[in-house]
Amino acid sequence: MNIEKLAIGKNPPFDLNVIIEVPLGGEPIKYEMDKASGAMFVDRFLYTAMRYPCNYGFIPHTLSDDGDPVDVLVVGKRALMPGCVVRARPIGVLLMEDEAGQDEKIVAVPHHALTRTYDKIQSYKDLTEVLQNRIAHFFEHYKDLEPNKWVRIKGWADKDHAEALILKAIAAYKT
Repeated sequence: MNIEKLAIGKNPPFDLNVIIEVPLGGEPIKYEMDKASGAMFVDRFLYTAMRYPCNYGFIPHTLSDDGDPVDVLVVGKRALMPGCVVRARPIGVLLMEDEAGQDEKIVAVPHHALTRTYDKIQSYKDLTEVLQNRIAHFFEHYKDLEPNKWVRIKGWADKDHAEALILKAIAAYKT
């Protein structure tokens, strides 16, 4: 995959392309796409026996404060193939920090052009409390057994905050 030829989305920050790295329910393996080659690499094997609560990936042509592209959790009932691109709409953000600094996770749903299933979900608050708790629990604990690694959940913010983070990351990538 030539990421340079892939658009950020049809209407950023509202309609985005997300490149999936880890599928919903994926084994406890952290995959990362090499941005230069487009190859999918095993970043590490998680020490905890936890499965991803959502499809996990990133927005191309963005640069977060942690030096990586913006991380995105795409909510859904189906596991998406690593390396695929899915149109998504942000609904909120999980605010967290880890041993390297701020590490926010945008929470998104598949765009209505793909499915109408999520049309009524306009905010992370529209997700079930169980799913919100699963997401927070996973990211709070997925590094627990790794030496010198930690995560602290700082809370949630709504889609306006998510959209602002995305716009900031698009601008940072361009500079």
